[in-house]
Amino acid sequence: MGSGNLELIFDRVGHFGRYQIFIYFTCAFQNISCGIHYLASVFMTMFPKHTCRPPGNVSRILFHNTSLWRLDDIWTLFPTGREDYVVVQLEDGEVWELTRCYRFRRDNNSSLNYDYDGHKSGFSCLDGFIYDKSKWDNTVVTQWDLVCNREWFAKLIQPTFMFGVLLGALVFGYLSDRVGRRPVLWSTSIGMHVFGVAVAFTSDYYSFMLARFLLAVVASGYLVVAFVYVTEFIGMKARTWASIQIHSFFAIGTMVVALTGYLFRTWWIYQIILSTVTLPFVLCCWMIPETPFWLLSEGRYKEAQIVVDKMAKWNRTSTCKLSELLSLDLYGAVGDKPSEVKKYNLLDLFYDWNIGTRTLIVWLVWFTGCLGFYCFSLNSVNLGGNEYLNLFLMGAVEIPAYIFICVGMDVVGRRNVLLFSLISGALFCGVIMVIPKGYYIWSVVATMAGKFAIGSAFGLIYLYTAELYPTMISCLLGLWLL
Repeated sequence: MGSGNLELIFDRVGHFGRYQIFIYFTCAFQNISCGIHYLASVFMTMFPKHTCRPPGNVSRILFHNTSLWRLDDIWTLFPTGREDYVVVQLEDGEVWELTRCYRFRRDNNSSLNYDYDGHKSGFSCLDGFIYDKSKWDNTVVTQWDLVCNREWFAKLIQPTFMFGVLLGALVFGYLSDRVGRRPVLWSTSIGMHVFGVAVAFTSDYYSFMLARFLLAVVASGYLVVAFVYVTEFIGMKARTWASIQIHSFFAIGTMVVALTGYLFRTWWIYQIILSTVTLPFVLCCWMIPETPFWLLSEGRYKEAQIVVDKMAKWNRTSTCKLSELLSLDLYGAVGDKPSEVKKYNLLDLFYDWNIGTRTLIVWLVWFTGCLGFYCFSLNSVNLGGNEYLNLFLMGAVEIPAYIFICVGMDVVGRRNVLLFSLISGALFCGVIMVIPKGYYIWSVVATMAGKFAIGSAFGLIYLYTAELYPTMISCLLGLWLL
């Protein structure tokens, strides 16, 4: 069945009528949840200032020339960029030096001085750590002491999540072509809510990682299939703008993460609040139908006719008979016996030299776009200044970027906009590298400009891929690299 014949349906029932608007915003709203879960780890895995916990009750504290009575008071003095130590005297008279990852007991306890040249014995932080709680009351780092020799456990959290994203796009992209778009949207949405809440109630690091991994699988599955789903419901006249602007809801999710992180400073409460965004779609996802395109490709013509009739009723237009409108494709009686429909697989992406070369180039653009997009977002909290505002701005700048794409495509075409966005993103990456460390405002501005450029490329490659390849194999191509 040709895509041109499919457009005849939209010519009759409407390209973007009330029914498509309902479908579009219902599915797009769930994209907010995808943006939330993709970026939620930026605050859950923050590394606060910390030092070893002393092996007893503290009576006096000394930090350089400053004498304190509570360890919680040292964080305003404690340096971030260099290794330093705190001297404490315990109630039993022992004097200890506390660093971030080790503690040292002085053999001479006669005087409490900061500088000490005598003999001392080193020990690991067997009693745990003391953390700076001025920004966050609790994170997964402080929950399971993922610092020092366990720091790499914390650094595995986001890579493991992204591996789940890869797997989810592959699995659910394939399933959406085999069992339909609607079952995948249902299952992944319910999974996002269940696994999102489950993350907050995990009792150890490994169950946390498993829940986050499963959350990544279903979130990625939804994101990939939802894009295909809405494009199959919208006619050519509105498809370009609609398919690009659906990414704006992902950007809204990024802004929601920043706002929620600012308001809730305990990681499991923060995670529960973020997971509730999925609930509205879960409660109404039963209302969305299967796409007529997929039903027709499977030979389920009666069901496709029902969906088209419902679309026409909502849009207040006259319906059309698929058996008449698509007679060239539906030769014979419209009934229960499906016609032969060509099935595609990954090998079709390398059918010949030209198609294989195109596929590799598209994959490279996907890789570049993904790498830049998530690096700009995830690193925004390390730029200096207010990390919540930084992340909010990284999400907000995407919205004008998608408007720029839509306007630019109509003027100079897809390829030129994509080329301009990729080159601009590379240039801004170079600018960021030469900005001195203390000029964080300029770093934020340059990062926003880079995110604008790479966000434009990342949003456009979705549409570019969908238009270069048949819909039935678009999920098998670059979409799974996100």
